[in-house]
Formats: sequence, C-alpha cells, structure tokens
Amino acid sequence: MTIEYLKRAAKTPESETAAARRIAEAMLAEIERRGEAAVREYAAKLDRWTGEIVVTPDEIERRTRALAPGIRHDIEFATAQVRRFAAAQRASLSEFATEVSPGLVAGQRLIPVNVAGCYVPAGRYAHIASAYMAVATAKAAGVPTVIACSTPFRGEGIHPQILYAMQVAGADVILTLGGVQAIASLAYGLFSGKPADIVVGPGNKFVAEAKRILFGKVGIDVFAGPTEIAVIADASADPAIVASDLVGQAEHGNESPAWLVSTSRALAEDVMRRMQPLIDRLPPAARDAASAAWRDYGEVVLCATREEAARVSDRYAAEHLEVHAADLDWWLANLTCYGSLFLGEETTVAYGDKAAGPNHILPTKGAARYSGGLSVHKFIKTVTWQRMTRAANREVAQVTARISRLEGMEAHARTADERLAKYFPGENFDRGMPIVQ
Repeated sequence: MTIEYLKRAAKTPESETAAARRIAEAMLAEIERRGEAAVREYAAKLDRWTGEIVVTPDEIERRTRALAPGIRHDIEFATAQVRRFAAAQRASLSEFATEVSPGLVAGQRLIPVNVAGCYVPAGRYAHIASAYMAVATAKAAGVPTVIACSTPFRGEGIHPQILYAMQVAGADVILTLGGVQAIASLAYGLFSGKPADIVVGPGNKFVAEAKRILFGKVGIDVFAGPTEIAVIADASADPAIVASDLVGQAEHGNESPAWLVSTSRALAEDVMRRMQPLIDRLPPAARDAASAAWRDYGEVVLCATREEAARVSDRYAAEHLEVHAADLDWWLANLTCYGSLFLGEETTVAYGDKAAGPNHILPTKGAARYSGGLSVHKFIKTVTWQRMTRAANREVAQVTARISRLEGMEAHARTADERLAKYFPGENFDRGMPIVQ
C-alpha cells in the first residue's frame, strides 16, 4: 500500500479511557450497593441537582411552555424524519415460517424489548437531536416503555428543548439525571421500577465506560467514544467544503478525531492550510475543542489510488464517513466499514446529526468493522421457533442421537431415544453407540 501521512495524530481514541473506566467502575459499584440514595448524592455533587428526579407531566408543560413556534416546528420536523426512516427499517424486517424438512416447521419472530433506556447528553451542548434519535427509534420498533434521561442543564432541570424533543418522540418516563448515575439508574430500574433491557444514547467517556461495564447485564447500542469524522476526497473536491466539514465535527470535543484521506496532494495540503483559520473563527468553547481535536487527533493520509483510499478508510472504520469524489456509486459499492455514509458534497454529517432521518447514534473506535449504529434492529430480538410432527422425528431423532453420542453427550441422545421408542414402537434405528462409561 503506497500511502503517505501528511499529518499524524499525537493521540488515539483509546488514550483517555483507562481513568474513566476506573471512575465508572467505582461509581457503579456504589450505586449497585446503595441504590437511589447514592444516585441522589452523585447528582448533587456532580450536577448540582437536588430537585425531583422523575419529571412530571405538569413540569414538562411548565418548562416547555415558552418554546417559540419555530423551535417546536423544527423539533417536530426532525422527529418525523427519524420516525419515518425508522418505520421503514421496521417494515424491512419480517417474520416467517418455513418447512426445513417434511414435518419440521421452523420460524422467526421479531419481538421488541420491553423497556428501553435512552440517554441524552447535555454538557457542552444541548443535544436535542439525540432525544428524538433514540426515543423515536425505540417507539418505531414497538418498545412498550421508553425511559429517557438527561443531565440537568445549568442547574435548572432538563433543557426545555431536549424535554420537548423527548415528549414529541414519545418517552414514557423522563428522569433528570446525567452521567454514570443516569446509566446505572436506567440499568437497575431506579426511580422507575423498570430495569432497562437495553440502554442507548451517546455520552462522554464516563457514560461510554459505564455502558461498556454494564453490557451483559443490559444490552447497549454501540461501544461509543468521542465522535469521529473521515472524509475521502479526490481532486474534484472543494477544499473549503471539506475543511468546513472536518471542523464541523471537531467542535464536539477535545478528543474527537477528524481524518482526511485523499488521492490529491494539492487538495490535501489546501485543506490543511484552511483548518486552523476556520477553527480560529469559531466561538470560544467550540474553538478550544476543535483546536485540541485537530492538533491531537487529526490525520491526513495521501493515497495513490482510490482502491488504496478505500482500504485506508475501512481501516479507520469511521463513525461518519463523507465521500467528496467522482463516481459515488463506486464508493458505495466498495466501502465496507463506517457508521454512516454521506455521498457527495451535497450532504454532510450535520444533516445526518440533526434532521435527515437515519440515526446519528453510531459506532466509534473502529466498532463499525462489526456493528452498525442505532436502529430499530437494536430494540428488536430476532428469535426462532420450531414445531414438528411425530413423523418428522424419525430422521431428526436418529441424526441427533448419533451426533450427541459422537460428542460424548449421552443424556442428549437419550431424549431422542425416548421419542423414537414412543412414536415408533417396535422399530429398530441406528442411534449410534451408547456411552456406558
């Protein structure tokens, strides 16, 4: 592979996780031991929140009453887009039954989980979109109970716009909680009495580690870390648009990687020249975040061919992948590892993050090699069933008995023997050599 790094990252997405994991482990252990009392203490200490945890309908109405009609419209529009795409995903799935051999019918059922917990971050930014991305998708999957939670915003409860988005998307229970204590409360059923079967939603490194630690006790959407963007660009790309899109994701936080993979040295060098001036024009908080992210995590890779560029991109397995290059159908057919793909300069990660329809809760840290992002599939269990006639036992029971005995599992074999004896009395069958010792 003939590639050249015009810029290498000083850190990797894994650089900052060890300390976060230790803190999350200690907090989870304390919450599991002491329950709601520990959660309230963490809420007071970390978020300065001492109010009610469960948000009542009256409180929702009071806190969202002053929202402007335009804000309501935008939230409702974006929620409808997400709901429409999620409904199409659900419609693409089907239950079936098939006769795999005479008399043996097997099938598939699609069963939503009973309780989903949806976390909505509100730290540096109020992540309004994460509310409807998670909640509306769970509801489209048919989840009966969706519990949503979000961090107190500036000491005054959940951000009104997040609260409205949760309500529009269909949340059944809303909790004023953030961080590790929120994830633990969802998993253990604190304040709601309904432990979540799955916990979803983006968050900081402590939230990500809490979800990782609890995986197994509950399901999770993805092993998520700081948001990522990769852009593939050839000589036809607009360097101003490419640089703007890279900066657009870097503002998320100090640890958000931004990667450029290009087949054009001139384009790559032009984009690199534009990055810091664009960052310098951002508001202070975004400027500090984007500057650190680009300095520590940004990379620019020059490739000789588009085939090399595709291989490099698949190695990154970026959460968000934009393609600014000719022959978009070729890239669609050949790229295999990404959370969500944005083809052509006419679309951008920000569209997907806010209002296009596909979900923005996506895999990071290379997890796109084996996992997609949040979808109705995450909330639905694909389970199997089977039914047999007695006649069908004749062949299946003999094969089962013989294989079981080859494996050394005599008790398994005898369950088949019993059925053969009952359903076909007096007949002799080849059931393998019984295990006597």
